[in-house]
Amino acid sequence: MEAQAVLTGKPFAKAEEKFEELKLRLSAKESLEMRHSDLERMLESEGRELLRRLYQDHLALRGPGPAKEPVVGNDGVERTHCRLHSRQLMSLFGEVKVSRLGYGAKGTTSLHPLDAALNLPDEKYSLEVRRRAAEFVAKNSYDEAVETLAKTTGAPVPKRQVEQLAVRAARDFDAFYEARQVSPDPDASRSTGEIVVITADGKGVAMRTEDLREGTKKAAEERQHKLSKRLSKGEKKNAKRMATVAAVYTIATFTRAPEDIVKDLSPVKEVGVERPRPENKRVWASLEKPPQEVIGEAMHEALQRDPCLLKKWVALVDGNPTQLRIMAELAEKHGVQLRVVLDLIHVLEYLWKASYAFNPEGTPQAESWVTERLLQILQGRSSQVAGGIRRSATRRHLDGEARKAADECANYLLKYAAYLRYDIYLAEGLPISTGVIEGACRHLVKDRMDITGARWSLQGGEAVLKLRSLRASRDFEEYWSFHEAQELKRNHEAPYANGRPPLCSTSGLRAPHLHLVM
Repeated sequence: MEAQAVLTGKPFAKAEEKFEELKLRLSAKESLEMRHSDLERMLESEGRELLRRLYQDHLALRGPGPAKEPVVGNDGVERTHCRLHSRQLMSLFGEVKVSRLGYGAKGTTSLHPLDAALNLPDEKYSLEVRRRAAEFVAKNSYDEAVETLAKTTGAPVPKRQVEQLAVRAARDFDAFYEARQVSPDPDASRSTGEIVVITADGKGVAMRTEDLREGTKKAAEERQHKLSKRLSKGEKKNAKRMATVAAVYTIATFTRAPEDIVKDLSPVKEVGVERPRPENKRVWASLEKPPQEVIGEAMHEALQRDPCLLKKWVALVDGNPTQLRIMAELAEKHGVQLRVVLDLIHVLEYLWKASYAFNPEGTPQAESWVTERLLQILQGRSSQVAGGIRRSATRRHLDGEARKAADECANYLLKYAAYLRYDIYLAEGLPISTGVIEGACRHLVKDRMDITGARWSLQGGEAVLKLRSLRASRDFEEYWSFHEAQELKRNHEAPYANGRPPLCSTSGLRAPHLHLVM
């Protein structure tokens, strides 16, 4: 019917018919008495059908899309026989039909040049439907994504297909960042803050048993379940797989005194100088890759920011031995002078626990005890603070949990003393807190992946983390253009000789060199 409308010179007849129908409906007595909200809902629904018909009529105008030149596959064989083929496409406005010529030869697969011109996906759902599904899945649960697609588009997509669309949407994540290059021009490097920061952390995600890492999987399979419907206390620790979270950004130097930090941590904030903000922040997470690979990507990203090594390099850590070892190895490999800074907030947590060994919890005395020792640590005297805590615990004859808290704090300060030179860090204007990575762990992983009762597959969880990472780093729009270009290469350029599909005619006429098989 659509092709006949094109041949009779009325390519948009169906759309015009719907438009006239809408005009009459809006002029009718019933519509003139509608409330504005009812009117908007009606227009959204009927207007979507109008758009679907416009889309369908446009496709009919372009089809069957005869090739303007010989169709030669990547096997070197020219396809000289053609048949009229049709396929369905689920668009944002509803389902449409694409009629196009398929070119073939004996013993070969058919090629469809019009598919390449349209960059059609190799599945039923359009790339724009895939994009919407990816955006909705990155924000909310699969069930909510299904509901939102049904409400806001003409493309009802079942839950299983939404999951698959999300996986396909994220497939070019690594290639996108590998392809994106930053200019090695030193002047470009100087246009951002004087410090480049690398930071990483881990966050557990509840997984399906088959997708746990081998050690955790074995422990999970060996555990005895007390209840049949849920995991009880002590059975949940072997249900998670660690996602490695990384962040890279630049920031301006910000010189402070130890007393300034103590004031900043006070609940009563004073109006002061505006602190610098992270620039060009990129955050991402992976369940699939080991920490070595993710932190290696962070080092590569940082080198893109400062290829000539003109900036100060800082690694903000929480003391994880694996992360420290990996960062040290990578710094040596790339010739980077890396200043390792232990997150001050982690230090504070240990101080507060030790404080309650000596003072009643929630008292001014406990707060004063923490403030006094924090100031000393910020002045570069962490070892002296550790020694003082141990001596005080011995003099007071602490034992049990109280002694344990005091010893753990002292041990922590001594173990990481090399990374607690806050007096030097503050004088050089370096950051001393891992707020960026802590926020990334919460936003990228916890807020979306830590849904009660959810158990993630490795493939699905990885895809969602990639999509959330793109949005958090404000790279989604650029990524999607890259993804569509990669889809064109994979699906439509690779099958042709020299990776170049022939151009198509929109006249609907048969090319003279073809033998049309009816």
